[in-house]
Amino acid sequence: MSPNTTTTVTKPYVLGIDIGGTNTVFGIVDARGTVIASSSIKTGKHDNFEDYINELHEKASALIKAHDAEGKIYGIGIGAPNGNYYTGRIETQVNLPWPCPIELTKIVTEKFGVPSAVTNDANAAAIGEMTYGVARGMKDFIMITLGTGVGSGVVVNGSMVYGADGMAGELGHVIVRRNGRQCGCTRCGCLETYCSATGVARTAREFLEARKDEPSLLRNMPMEDITSKDVYDAAIANDKIAKDVFEFTGRILGEALADFASFTSPEAFVIFGGLAKSGELIMRPLRDAFERNNMPMHKGKIKILLSELKESDAAVLGASALGWEAK
Repeated sequence: MSPNTTTTVTKPYVLGIDIGGTNTVFGIVDARGTVIASSSIKTGKHDNFEDYINELHEKASALIKAHDAEGKIYGIGIGAPNGNYYTGRIETQVNLPWPCPIELTKIVTEKFGVPSAVTNDANAAAIGEMTYGVARGMKDFIMITLGTGVGSGVVVNGSMVYGADGMAGELGHVIVRRNGRQCGCTRCGCLETYCSATGVARTAREFLEARKDEPSLLRNMPMEDITSKDVYDAAIANDKIAKDVFEFTGRILGEALADFASFTSPEAFVIFGGLAKSGELIMRPLRDAFERNNMPMHKGKIKILLSELKESDAAVLGASALGWEAK
């Protein structure tokens, strides 16, 4: 996963591209994980994928030229929803405006004249953490990203786990409550429906409905407008219902991580994303439930760490780390 020394002398940079549902962020990154420069375009601005790639190429090329990096880009790493490392494609249409599959790496490599590689956004985050962050030097760990959804990247024996078809490691869609909440993946009771930002807001609405006689700061706004940030703000203000929401969320996540530990026996779980910023509100119940539900052989051995990647750079860094592997 680490850059080749000889390569970095002649071509010291990679281009990282993170394709999100709203924005596409891209940046020039050196071998130490320093983001030299970055910029972005609107992902959904173009209905036609060719027009999107043309704008991305134009803006990224201008950034490269402005920072004296022409001819110095070793590879391009791309993080994308449902990006498949094996096929180089975006397999299915998830929060993207274009018909899928898209032959992403083929198109990008031809457009930029530089080798490229793609994986899904959570795998990219794991590769970035292993290359530049708190998991540097680890050969066995699991990355959990807590955002609008729950993503994961599984590293075993120093390699990403992609599975037979490139789509392995979807721990956000492990069922934690049979016949539970409906998930966008079509299944019911997935971890994502409970431990994502949207899951936290959903739990808050359920608690408010079930505990109608209990006062809460969250009752000062329309129920359908409640966000995870609102729940966090209320919890910080010592709101009982809001604090219970985080207790519930952390407990479910901790139980799930104990189950995941039984599969790969990781050295650590690395937690990243907006909910991780909730600190002890979510981390204390997470750690308690994790240790309580662990197999005896794992108790006290597996670390739960917060990502060290700077959030504003994390998307680009995670994607860029893949660029050193592009062929």
